[in-house]
Amino acid sequence: MPSPPRVSPLALHDFRLLFGGGAISALGDQFTLVALPWLVLKLTGSPAALGLVLATMALPRAAFMLVGGAVVDRLSPHCVLLWARAVNALLVGLLTVLVFAGAIRMPMVYALALGIGLSTAFAYPAGSTLLTRLVPSQQLQPANALMMGARQLSLFVGPALAGLVIGTGAAANAAHGMLDARGLGMAFGIDTLSFACSLSALLLIRVRGDGHERAPAQGVFANVAAGLRTIWADLPLRAFMLYAAAVSVFVGGPLQVGLPVLADTRLDLGAASLGILMTANGGGMLVGGFLSGQVSRLARGRLGLMVLGIDSLAGLALASLAWDHSTAVGAALLAATGVLAGIVQIAIVSWIQRRVAPAMMGRTMSVLMFTFMGLGPLSAAIAGSLLKLMPLPALFAGAGLALTTIALSCMTSPSLRGIGAPAPAPA
Repeated sequence: MPSPPRVSPLALHDFRLLFGGGAISALGDQFTLVALPWLVLKLTGSPAALGLVLATMALPRAAFMLVGGAVVDRLSPHCVLLWARAVNALLVGLLTVLVFAGAIRMPMVYALALGIGLSTAFAYPAGSTLLTRLVPSQQLQPANALMMGARQLSLFVGPALAGLVIGTGAAANAAHGMLDARGLGMAFGIDTLSFACSLSALLLIRVRGDGHERAPAQGVFANVAAGLRTIWADLPLRAFMLYAAAVSVFVGGPLQVGLPVLADTRLDLGAASLGILMTANGGGMLVGGFLSGQVSRLARGRLGLMVLGIDSLAGLALASLAWDHSTAVGAALLAATGVLAGIVQIAIVSWIQRRVAPAMMGRTMSVLMFTFMGLGPLSAAIAGSLLKLMPLPALFAGAGLALTTIALSCMTSPSLRGIGAPAPAPA
């Protein structure tokens, strides 16, 4: 019997709305991710202040990410995502107005970063869970590939566009003499428009029924605790979450602070250099996403060994940034690490989604996102302070070598090595 033809998830009207709105919003996010660090550096000239702003955004995100996953499992992910995106649009819109008016000050930046971090703590688990409500289970993998591909494409296109917008809009602002004020306002304004487009698409989505079991009707914190117990009881899943947390702490923070400082102090194109570096990394992730399936098949089920081997190579590439004085060389190194990260990302997320029960999806994804989006920026505050005590090359070398060391040492762990391995046949 011939196998039935595969139907693309894009044939589903509601998924097209989620995909289109999410793609536009992801592209807009890149403008803020480039503009916000640049704004802080232009206002203060301090890497420590940049690390503190990133930590201010990360604190509520870290504190409420697990609560957000429990709320999503209890309530409608559609409703939670709508409210979270609306709050984000309001806050970034306010930031746009303040920058254009020349009224932006660091206390306002801290307050807005705090609000943005809080709203994203609910938006990320809501978005990943809403996908499972709109797409049949047999189409989840191609749907996830499309969503991740759109995000990676935004990482490829968005930072370069943001750097171009900031650079071409450079002008001294009479209110506080800050360079690039007009370009920064334009970048934040584009992100505000992207949120408006995403909200319009979400309002048109109709979730017709919910065949998934919901979290028990108990306290939110009890739901969080139950989710953590379930993850802890799953030895391979627990091992990977702990590994991801260690990588985020030792690598994520130094990169978030180090790349803007590298572009500002050692490269030749300023904000455009930062955009090019981030674009190269996003382009690499896009290519890695396309290669993920083929590489995973070559690994023959040894997903854990594949991840650890790839991360050990990525660490060496990141350490090489310590000697970089060229935008082109930095872009090549970050493109290489992006390819490796893209291969790992899709393979691991697909493994987790196949492994976890639907009723636990929101909480599990919130824990995964917490390890990167919560812990990484917190370590950025420490990295910003360390730059007062050590040179930038030492920060990059330490971060890259730490990743390689962690990955190689974890190869002795049977739980991590065995991730993705087929279960033994019954006797």
